[in-house]
Amino acid sequence: MEGGLLLRVAASLAAVLALAWLAARVARNGLRLPPQQQGALRLRATLALDARRRLHLVESEGATVLVLTGGATDCLLASPKSNAPP
Repeated sequence: MEGGLLLRVAASLAAVLALAWLAARVARNGLRLPPQQQGALRLRATLALDARRRLHLVESEGATVLVLTGGATDCLLASPKSNAPP
C-alpha cells in the first residue's frame, strides 16, 4: 500500500516539475509563432516605438504598407512606392 502511494506521489511531483520547467521556458522565450508564408497578409517586420505603440511593415497582395498601432487610433503611415522587401 505504501509503495503505491509513494509511486503516485513521485509521479505527481515529476508532473509538477515538468510543468514548472515548461512554464519557465515559455516565459523566457515567449510563444513565437512561425511567420505566415501564404495568405493575403504577411507581417514583414515590427518595431516597438515605446511601451504601447508598434510600427508594423505589412505586405498585402504585393503592396507593402507601414501601420502604426497602439496609440489613441491606429493609422496607415505610408504606402512605399517600391515593393522590394526590406
